[in-house]
Amino acid sequence: METNLVLEGVKFMILGMGTVFVFLIIMIACMNIISSVINKFFPEPQPSAGASGANAQNDKKKIVAAITAAIAHHRQG
Repeated sequence: METNLVLEGVKFMILGMGTVFVFLIIMIACMNIISSVINKFFPEPQPSAGASGANAQNDKKKIVAAITAAIAHHRQG
């Protein structure tokens, strides 16, 4: 009885890679199903159009202030 170890190794490699591939496909399908269920029953609230402009300007001002403070702190130290 002669056993080809390379052929056995290839068989196990294909079996292992196939198992991982099938698991990943099933996991992605489950994640998509769960995502659609969550989005259906718990949708994200839509922001109002009038308030978003003011908030965006306020956020930009806060970002500029933080960057300015970081640069000033860096130059001092």
